[in-house]
Amino acid sequence: MRVIVMKVSLKADWAHSLKEKRMVVKSIIAKLQNKFNISVGEIENQDIHNLITIGIAGIALDAKVCDSTIENIINYIEEITDAEIINIEQEVNIH
Repeated sequence: MRVIVMKVSLKADWAHSLKEKRMVVKSIIAKLQNKFNISVGEIENQDIHNLITIGIAGIALDAKVCDSTIENIINYIEEITDAEIINIEQEVNIH
């Protein structure tokens, strides 16, 4: 079993308030959870209106599935939001 851990940072230049940002963050989180059956949450920058940092955790059976899942998550984030991905940290732990 492999455990996927990701930290994705996005920049939302169009967000002018925390309220706008939170609506977008909630949407991203719900869509990711529904599509990939993973754990997702906002982990940093909660009080900065134009930066979004989400943490993602999931499991996969083998390396091929892990790589595919990570790639699909990144592509899906790019599809569902206008926010620009500025940093991705990823780690795969084998258990």
